[in-house]
Amino acid sequence: MKPRSLITFILGIALVVIGIILIIKIRCPIPVIVGGALCYLGWSGGRTATILFGHTCVVLGCYLITWGMYLLPYCKPTPAYIFGRPLFWGFFSLLGGICTIYHGFCKCIGGQKRCGK
Repeated sequence: MKPRSLITFILGIALVVIGIILIIKIRCPIPVIVGGALCYLGWSGGRTATILFGHTCVVLGCYLITWGMYLLPYCKPTPAYIFGRPLFWGFFSLLGGICTIYHGFCKCIGGQKRCGK
């Protein structure tokens, strides 16, 4: 059986790998969770699951952005610190959730026609 959305599946695998590295370095499990959900969506597909995942990402992103704002006074500007903190993943999750919700209503999910054509 082949994945329904190869790009989503590959992005999910990349996030899982990045998340494993971040768990080892700074104990941040968020990319692994989001990557695992993207792998599932890329493999199985479906409009309802995509829209539900998008709304969950928006709520998670808002929570992480708020948490990241509280941590800003304690920030050390190193790349590992920036990419492993909740503010970065909050913006990533919020914008990804908005994109996922938009894509959930796209006609390409229902198999009617391809997007952009």
